[in-house]
Amino acid sequence: MPEISRFFGIIITINYREHDPPHFHAWYAGSDISVRISDGSVSGQMQRRALALVLEWWHLHRTELLDDWNLAQAGATLKKIDPLD
Repeated sequence: MPEISRFFGIIITINYREHDPPHFHAWYAGSDISVRISDGSVSGQMQRRALALVLEWWHLHRTELLDDWNLAQAGATLKKIDPLD
């Protein structure tokens, strides 16, 4: 899974040629979630504070995430996305 961002111990990835709908994965402290790019809906469990950070980051980078999703579907190199400061 290519890592596209990392902040506050949270790792963000998008898998190549993954199933629809477009989404990304976030990993933190042994837990992982999947976040739909279009609306931010979450599958999985994560600590409340980490989840809030992931959703704040998603809100700032939705366009870049969709661009990376399309690159992943084409098997192309993904672009890094700025971390949350």
